Amino acid sequence: MEKIKSLRGFRDIYGDEVIRFRLIEDISRRYLELFGYKEIIIPVLENTGLFVRTIGDATDIVEKEMFTFTDTGGDSVTLRPEATAGMVRAYLETGMFAKERISKLFSIGPMFRHERPQKGRYREFRQVDVEVFGIEAPIIDAELIWMIYLILKSIGLAEYTIETNSVGCPECREGFKRLIVGYFEDKKQDLCEDCRRRLQKNPLRIFDCKSPGCKEISGSSPLLFDNLCDPCRVHFDGFLSHTEELNIPITVNKRLVRGLDYYTRTVFEVTSGGLGSQNAFLAGGRYDNLVQSMGGPPVPGIGFAIGVDRLSLLISTSVKKDGSTVFLAYLGDRAKGFIVPMMRLFTENNVKFFYLPDAKSLKSQMRYADSVGADTVLIIGDDEIDKGILIVRDMAHSSQTTLPLDLTNLIDNLKGLSKK
Repeated sequence: MEKIKSLRGFRDIYGDEVIRFRLIEDISRRYLELFGYKEIIIPVLENTGLFVRTIGDATDIVEKEMFTFTDTGGDSVTLRPEATAGMVRAYLETGMFAKERISKLFSIGPMFRHERPQKGRYREFRQVDVEVFGIEAPIIDAELIWMIYLILKSIGLAEYTIETNSVGCPECREGFKRLIVGYFEDKKQDLCEDCRRRLQKNPLRIFDCKSPGCKEISGSSPLLFDNLCDPCRVHFDGFLSHTEELNIPITVNKRLVRGLDYYTRTVFEVTSGGLGSQNAFLAGGRYDNLVQSMGGPPVPGIGFAIGVDRLSLLISTSVKKDGSTVFLAYLGDRAKGFIVPMMRLFTENNVKFFYLPDAKSLKSQMRYADSVGADTVLIIGDDEIDKGILIVRDMAHSSQTTLPLDLTNLIDNLKGLSKK
């Protein structure tokens, strides 16, 4: 019988990788709550029109990467390729815009894109998504960068680069479009097929093309940054001033763009050389017109997403364990009777507790204790019961001692050993 395997680009996550995922998500959640963000859980399946309308029909995501199908009711639905569109829909549908002057939200979960799987990039991937609605001032742009800096510092990531740019507003972009259409028209024959089409529909998307030839051509093009209107330039200068006050190391990359149509003004990416050519693991920016374009009031917005799969690759595999682990190794039926009372004792005191139900020898139990990462092994047999003691083995230092077989004071006695 043929074995059924996971689909291409989909995978099982287990072992150390689960620990790294939890570390990223738990630290992110801690700082987000510290900064006043509230968690929201949004659907993974949405109406296809939501993404076409928000992301843009000339983007790679909509043109090539969405998992879209017709459901049994005849509606076109899509597995979410990113979270911002769904967050904006939820912000409007739940009426948050009418109840709150400022909404600070985050959501953690899977996204789906039908692209070629490669290192750290899968067709199902997890993100920590962060969105702020209702603040136009550039201080919030800097606050997000500051929070990102704190999260990455707490995770233990040392080598990365925060790149930022301004992609302006619809007003200054309109004049720039005319400028670059003239530039690319002269080189149209050297552009890829997708970019020749983009030149007519949305020429700014050419800057996001990954084709080496297109990247080389766009590398010498005029810069949108040099054509910003006065309000956009003042906003970006204010953002830079705030990041300088916070002493955050950032790099202004005047050619940085984002692959989605809704971005305005501040955009940013966090990259690492440890990820190869596709080196971004966190990205975001402003979308001041998105809420209104979806039928809501003129509410500014900004956000970012952490690619958990990609960031996980940059974290040391030797992630520090959360708390200690105790293993009971027993020999004989009398000693076996200590399993239940010890299980209650340790779990009620928030200590991880393991044992081997069908143990046959001390050697096999010690191997199992090592496999579950036990810090301490308690060894009990008939001799120990008769003497009223238990043997305590410190697995990290390969040393052992004895303690009274007194369950009432066992937790305190073990803590006393750890302080010596």
